[in-house]
Amino acid sequence: MPKKLRSLPRNYLLLFCTLGFTYWYFLGLFDLYAQTDKIKVAQGPVDLTMAIADVAQKAMPAVVHIEVTQRVEVPSPVFPFENDPFFRYFFGRPPGPRTYKKEMRGIGTGMIIDRSGYILTNNHVVSGATKIDVKMASGEEFEGMIMGADPKTDLALIKIKPSNYIPFLTFGDSDKLRVGEWVVAIGHPRGLEQTVTAGIISAKHRTGILDPSSYQDYIQTDAAINPGNSGGPLLNLAGEVIGVNAAIVSESGGFEGIGFAIPSNIAGAIADALIKTGKVVRGWLGVSLQDLTPSLARRMNLKVLKGALVTDVVKGGPAEKGGIQQGDVIVSLDGMAVETANDFRNRIASSRVGKKVEIDLWRKGERIKADPVVSAYKPFPHLTAMDLRNKLGVEVKEIPILEARRKRLDSREGVMLTKVDPQGPAGQAGLEPGDIIHQINQQVVRGLKDYNRLLQQIRSGEEVLILVRDTRTGEIGYLYLVTQ
Repeated sequence: MPKKLRSLPRNYLLLFCTLGFTYWYFLGLFDLYAQTDKIKVAQGPVDLTMAIADVAQKAMPAVVHIEVTQRVEVPSPVFPFENDPFFRYFFGRPPGPRTYKKEMRGIGTGMIIDRSGYILTNNHVVSGATKIDVKMASGEEFEGMIMGADPKTDLALIKIKPSNYIPFLTFGDSDKLRVGEWVVAIGHPRGLEQTVTAGIISAKHRTGILDPSSYQDYIQTDAAINPGNSGGPLLNLAGEVIGVNAAIVSESGGFEGIGFAIPSNIAGAIADALIKTGKVVRGWLGVSLQDLTPSLARRMNLKVLKGALVTDVVKGGPAEKGGIQQGDVIVSLDGMAVETANDFRNRIASSRVGKKVEIDLWRKGERIKADPVVSAYKPFPHLTAMDLRNKLGVEVKEIPILEARRKRLDSREGVMLTKVDPQGPAGQAGLEPGDIIHQINQQVVRGLKDYNRLLQQIRSGEEVLILVRDTRTGEIGYLYLVTQ
C-alpha cells in the first residue's frame, strides 16, 4: 500500500471506501432503471391484432351454437273468398281444420358459465322451445334444458350434461368499462359458427331500446352483431365477459354499426339467481321516478343537476316507511352517485330483499338521508294494467254472465275488450269494444289472470297471434298484431 494512503487515519480510509461503494451502487441502480425504461419503450403499444386473436382463442371453446325447435299453431290457408258473404252463402266454409301445427327452427348463441354445464343466453332465443340442441366448438352435441328465464332482462339459463370437463367463461366488471375501450364479440351470425368480430364500446347506460317496462342498461358497441349472435359474449381484451349480445338497431335487418349488450354485472346477478332458485326476485321500494333535467333543477331551485326525481310514493311502501317523499331528488345510493332514474331502479332491483339501503336526497334545498328496507317486487294491479293496456292499445274485463247469455256464448272463457285505442295495434287491426280474446299465441285465455300472465311474457315490438271473436257477427278468427 502507498505511504500516503497508509498514513491516512483509518476513519478517513473507511469513509473513502464507503463513498466509493455508494457511488457505484447508485450508478448501477440508475443504469438498471434506464434499461427497464428502454424495455418499456421498446415494447410500444399493445399489438391489437394479437390481443384479439388471443381473446378469441381463449373464449371460443366456451361459446356454443344453439338451435331451437318450436311447434306453433298457425291459421290454415283458407279459400280466398271465405269471408265474402256471397260465396259463403252458396259454397259455405272451406272444409278441413282452421289451424295446423307448424315446426319452426331458430338459431342463437350461448356461453358456458361454469364447468357443470350451465349456459347463459337470451330469453328470446329459447322462449317457447320444444327442443334445444347445443353444439360445442369441439363438435360435440347435447340436448339443452331450460332451467329458468327472466323476460324483463331478456336472459335465460339452459343446462347440458357434459360427460367430461368443459371450458367456461368468467364475468368481468361492466361498471369499469370505458367508452372507446376495445371489445370482441363471438357468435353464430346467420348460422356461421364461431364468428369473431371486434369493435369498441360506443356508449354506456342506453335505455328505451326494447320493451320500455324491462330493466334496461345496455352497453352500445360497434362490434358487428347480426341475427344469430343473440346470447353470445361481448369480451374485453382480458377475455372476460362484460356483456351478453342482445339486439341491434337496423333499417335493413343486418348490422349497421349499432349493437347492444346486457352488462355483465346484470347478467351475472341474474344467472346466479337462476342457478340457485330458478327464478329472479327483484328488490322494490315503491317509488315512481323520472330523470332530473337541468331545466327541472332550475325551476325547483336545486343545487344538483343529476339524479332521480321522485314523482310518486306508494302508500305503506318501503320508500314511505323509510322517509322518502314526493318531490325528493335521489342523488346517491349506498355512497354511489345516482345518474338517472333507470340507474336507481336497476340498482334497487338487483339489491338483496331485506337489505337496508342508504339514500342521500335533496329536499327543499337541504340534503338529508333516508334508510328504507328493500322489499320483494310485487306489481300493483293498476300499474300492471297500464303496462298491458299500452302493449295492445286495449282495456279488457272478465266476461259478465249476462253478457255471455245475451251473446249466446258457450262459456265465459276469454276477456272482453272495453276500450280500444284507434291508433293502437288492436284498433289498427279493426278490433272494437265488445270483441273477445280467446287465445294469445295458441294458449287459452280463461280470464284476466291468464290474459295478464301471457301478455307480460311478450316484449314490445313482438308479433303476437291472438284468437278473437267478433261478437257482432259471431265469427272467430286469428289475427297477427305487433305490440307497441
